[in-house]
Amino acid sequence: MKKAAKVRIYPDNTQKEALAKAFGCARWFWNNSLAQTNRLYKETGKGLSRQGMNDRLPELKKEFEWLKEPYSQVLQSVSLNLSRAFINFFEGRAAFPNFKSKHGKQSIQYPQHTEILDAGLKLPKIGVVAAKIHRTFEGELKTVTISQTSSGKYPVKINYT
Repeated sequence: MKKAAKVRIYPDNTQKEALAKAFGCARWFWNNSLAQTNRLYKETGKGLSRQGMNDRLPELKKEFEWLKEPYSQVLQSVSLNLSRAFINFFEGRAAFPNFKSKHGKQSIQYPQHTEILDAGLKLPKIGVVAAKIHRTFEGELKTVTISQTSSGKYPVKINYT
């Protein structure tokens, strides 16, 4: 059975900077992929698939060096979420995907290689971030979604089995 819990992390300044870069790269890749999908759909009548978005990543990383800074699976989860947003739109369950803005809530997902430690939450390329963990987690971690609210707080949603 899938379970979820919310905790809050308290990153130091270098970790805040790394998270801000990851939020920015994820937002940029979402907007770039959405624009590319819209353009391709107008030209050919078919959009980009999830695999098509992921196949563009190596070229984009060569062109834009700063895309190499966040953990690679953060960007891959963006393509998964965008393709799911298009599926939901075409099946009538949601509105058309919007472009993301720098203002307001930001979020990224870590699909694997995260750990819950006594000191906090261990994230790839960021390290151990101090966290208020108020329960024990029994089972395997599935995804860790980190958000940043407009007030500067960092709530984290942990999905596990």
